[in-house]
Amino acid sequence: MATISVDDLDKYILYALQKDARHTSGSDIAEAFGVSASTVRNRVGKLESKGVIRGSHLDIDYEALGYQLHTIIFCTAPIPEREQLAKAALEVDGVISVREIMTGEKNVHITALGRNSDDLSRIGRELSALGFEIAEEELIRNEYTSPYSPFGKGSTDEDDD
Repeated sequence: MATISVDDLDKYILYALQKDARHTSGSDIAEAFGVSASTVRNRVGKLESKGVIRGSHLDIDYEALGYQLHTIIFCTAPIPEREQLAKAALEVDGVISVREIMTGEKNVHITALGRNSDDLSRIGRELSALGFEIAEEELIRNEYTSPYSPFGKGSTDEDDD
């Protein structure tokens, strides 16, 4: 994949949207950066068309919905089948994300949700049936994220609370 060149405005757009896309408008970004809202809309469109912005994602409190077991399942997949198996894992009911890892024995990390231990056992069985070797499972208490800070630093005089 070719590297895409971005300038300070593009970086700030990515930072602001990653920080809070739901409550950040093109006008907010334009005002903070000193450009027009149409410039920001055009830049967002270009970033989307180039595949830099691939969507936006909700931060859901799964526990509030009854899914109190949030787990990462560390798996080993044969390297020639890793990508295919990773994509197939997304079809298992309860799996919400999959990461392919380039190094190490535990080369696929699967995040899954369950209401109870029976759910997690079923997910494990289905992943094993696909061809994964499950090496380890860890329950997640909390997860925190942050926008990529170098995109926001020095781009404007705005204080990033």
